[in-house]
Amino acid sequence: MTKVTVRWWFFGCLLEKRVDVATLIGLIGCLSIIGAAIVIGPNALIFVNVPGLLIVLGGTFMATLVKFPLATTLGAFKVAVKAFFHKSEKPDELIKTGVELAGIARKGGLLALEDTKVNNDFLRQGIQLCVDGHDPKLVRRLLVKDINLTIERHDEGQAIFRAIADVAPAMGMIGTLVGLVQMLSNMDDPKKIGPAMAVALLTTLYGAVIANAIAIPIAAKLAHRSKEERTNRSLILETIASIQEGLNPHVMEDLLKTYLPGSQRKPKKAA
Repeated sequence: MTKVTVRWWFFGCLLEKRVDVATLIGLIGCLSIIGAAIVIGPNALIFVNVPGLLIVLGGTFMATLVKFPLATTLGAFKVAVKAFFHKSEKPDELIKTGVELAGIARKGGLLALEDTKVNNDFLRQGIQLCVDGHDPKLVRRLLVKDINLTIERHDEGQAIFRAIADVAPAMGMIGTLVGLVQMLSNMDDPKKIGPAMAVALLTTLYGAVIANAIAIPIAAKLAHRSKEERTNRSLILETIASIQEGLNPHVMEDLLKTYLPGSQRKPKKAA
């Protein structure tokens, strides 16, 4: 993928409201503040230490591999994209779509939903199962299984970033100990004291930045996304069950609105 392609892809995501601006501002802002404090100092290059980076970055990655399989570890970074690029559907929009589908099914039967355009993949999957005439219990079983497996994948991604947050500071401390040992074993050579002390201090800094500015915030945002998706999918599951049951669209709307906060439950206008 060329730089031009990546740039247009990013702007396309931004226009489609798929970019989480809060995540980008928070991450870039946090790292920028730390970077600004370093640049303002007398010499920014003293904060670059290759041995320290090797200990923290390499050690953190390798220790994470010990905890999780390679495929799961690499897959976590794909899951992490949801922290930055994610188009979340609002529950009230899903309710509106569900009520419209229920109205169509009530008038023309479940087969009338076959040619209906549905943007949400999970909702479209449920509607297709209804159209195919599957038993409501089987449909619910299949959709619940899908929800549980999706949440499990999200939980794995969160667990890996939490593990990175745990390991990075520990690797920073290991780097500190390595640097102190090197420094104390070469006290007779003043030229070696400075570089050794740099490793001792900078690895702690690297570990703290990786854990507190990157890994922990991403894990928290993924947990928020997972909760959000679980709520939406549970709402859709209720929608599918109501459509198969032939529930009145107005009654169904009242039922689905229980998924909304009280402040968002708009009262019906009097006729």
